[in-house]
Amino acid sequence: MTETHTTLNPEQQRTLALAAVFQAATLVQAAAYGKDTDPEALETSIYSLFQLEVPSVAAVFGDIEGLETGLRRLHDTLHNAPGRDREISRYVIALLHLERKLEKRTQLLDKIGSEIDRAQERLAHFDLLHANILAQLASLYSETISTLKPRIMVNGDPYKLQDTDNANRIRALLLAGIRAAMLWYQLGGSRLHLLTRRGALSKTARQLIDQIEERAEPTPPETANSADKN
Repeated sequence: MTETHTTLNPEQQRTLALAAVFQAATLVQAAAYGKDTDPEALETSIYSLFQLEVPSVAAVFGDIEGLETGLRRLHDTLHNAPGRDREISRYVIALLHLERKLEKRTQLLDKIGSEIDRAQERLAHFDLLHANILAQLASLYSETISTLKPRIMVNGDPYKLQDTDNANRIRALLLAGIRAAMLWYQLGGSRLHLLTRRGALSKTARQLIDQIEERAEPTPPETANSADKN
């Protein structure tokens, strides 16, 4: 994953963190139904779990490009656009709610921190999305977040939900969603923000999407020198 550094104002930081929650929820839904997922989005969400001491919010995710999926989903949801999905919104609300419960459980937080450190050591031998890494993250989710009530009930294709590797991917993504929710609260976000600052969040998400699109535009070829060369 290529890392760059983007300077974000406080509103953009909060929006990016919330977009990361939406992205994790979107990827969970896709995996549960066996739909294709953006590899960069998947890698960005899992990558964020290992970024505990970084210089900026953007650095938690590599940069804003990796959260385009979440930014678009956030924007569509707040705008009540056709892309809005109630099931994904339910996952987001559940993740935000569970993070508040987790925040009060010091022992669980300590366990998550130590197990993430162990998983990070294994990255010297396995790729970020290797089945062994996702299995370890999934096990961590089951031993910590799944003990909190109410548990997140994931809907989907029964065959996909019973597939071990896919179930591990889903649990690892839910853990990434909790990490993003934690960042959202640390940056001053709250569930009340989703009601009182919908317009500002939607506008900021659109601005960040525009930045991503501008960066993706091909650089125009250099204008040829019109001067005659003799």
